[in-house]
Amino acid sequence: MNNQWLAFFQGIIFVKVQGQGAERLINRLLRSGIPIWNVSKQGEQAILFSCSLQHIHKVRRAARTFEGDLHFYRGEGFPFLLKRLWRSSGFLVGAAAFLVVVLLLSNIVWRIDIGGASPKMEHQIRKELAGMGIEKGKFIFSADDPETVQHKLLNRIEGLTWVGVEVRGSTFHFRVVEKTAPKEKKVKGPRHLVAAKEAVIAKLFVKKGQAAVKRDQFVHKGQLLVSGFIGTEDRLKEVAADGEVWAETWYKAKVEMPVSTEFQVLTGRQVKKHRLEAGSFKLPVWGFKNHSFADYKKDEQLHSISFLGMKLPVSYAETTYYESKQTSRSYTEKEAELRALDIARGDLEAKLPEKAEIRGEKILQRQFTNGKVKLSIHFQVLENIAVEKPITQGDKKNARRKKHNEYPARKSE
Repeated sequence: MNNQWLAFFQGIIFVKVQGQGAERLINRLLRSGIPIWNVSKQGEQAILFSCSLQHIHKVRRAARTFEGDLHFYRGEGFPFLLKRLWRSSGFLVGAAAFLVVVLLLSNIVWRIDIGGASPKMEHQIRKELAGMGIEKGKFIFSADDPETVQHKLLNRIEGLTWVGVEVRGSTFHFRVVEKTAPKEKKVKGPRHLVAAKEAVIAKLFVKKGQAAVKRDQFVHKGQLLVSGFIGTEDRLKEVAADGEVWAETWYKAKVEMPVSTEFQVLTGRQVKKHRLEAGSFKLPVWGFKNHSFADYKKDEQLHSISFLGMKLPVSYAETTYYESKQTSRSYTEKEAELRALDIARGDLEAKLPEKAEIRGEKILQRQFTNGKVKLSIHFQVLENIAVEKPITQGDKKNARRKKHNEYPARKSE
C-alpha cells in the first residue's frame, strides 16, 4: 500500500495463510480488489501478507472456500494503539493525576520568609499580605506580581522605607528596611522659645520657663514667647524653656477650577481571558469570547509556573479588559467655587504641621474667565509657633538689667 500513514490510522492486520492452495487465495484476493501488501512466502505452504483493518471482513469471505488455515496474528496502527491505551487507562489516568497534583502543589505558597523586620512590623506585613491573597495554602497564580506587591506594601504600611519581594519556587521572600525614628534631641543648654512667624496669641502651655506674652497679643517673627530665665535678679536661673504657644496665623492661596471637565470612567463591564504562554506560542485555556468595547483599559498579569521548585518555560497569563467611556462633568459657578475652596483647603492641610487646624477662610478675589473659576483665598490657621533659641551672653545681661529696673535697690534713709 502506497499511503502508509493512511493505513496506520485505518489499522493494519498481519495475516498468515497456510495450507494447500495458499497462492490461489492470494490471487483471489487481488482479483476481488482487496489491497494487500508485504506479501512474502514462509516455507512451502505458508504465505504472509498485510491488509487494512477495514477489509478484514472481505478477506474472511474470500477465504470461506479455502481448505487451509487463515490466521490474523497481529494488529498495528491507531485503532490498536487506542485499545492498548484503554486497557492501561487506569495507569495513565493515575500518572496524569499525579503530574497535575505535583504541578499544583509546586504553585502553592508554602512559605513566606520576612527578613529585616521587627516582630511588630512582621505581623503587620503578614496581615497585609493575607488581605492581598498571599498566605500559606493559596495559589501563586492568584497573587499579584512582585512589583505590585511591593508597591501596595509601601503605600499601606507606615514605617517602611523599602521592601524587596522575590518569588523562588513556592516561597515568597521579603527583605524589609524600616524607617528609623529620629532620636529626640537632647537639650544642649538653656534656651528661649521665640515666634516662628507673625501671629496673634491664642493660648499658651508653659512647662518650663516664664511666659513673655499674653493671650490676644500680636507678635512678630523672632519675638520672645517663653523666657528661659526664672528667679530674681540675685538668683537668676537659666533653664531650657519648654511648652507650646498656639496662635492664629495667616496664609494666602490661589486656585483655579474649570467649570467643565472630561474624563474616562469604568462602566463595570469586563472580559477576562486566560492562556498559557511558551515563548511566542500562546494557548487560550479560558475566555474565548472577544470583547466588543469601543474604549477599554487593559490589565495583564503574567505568572511563571514552577515544577518541584524549577521554573518552567511556561507562563500563565490573565488578561482583563475593562470597558470605559468618556464622560463630562459641568459645575455651576457656585459649585465650581466650592470645589476650588475644597482643593485649596486640602493643599494647605498637606503643608501644615501636625495638629495645626484651619479656623476659617475668606475669598479675597474671584474671577470667572475662559470657563474657569479663579480664586484668591485668605486662610486663618491655629498652629504652634514656638521654636527654640539658645540663650546668649547678651540675653543674660539684658535679663539682669531688666530685673534691676523692675526691682531697684532702696536708698538708706
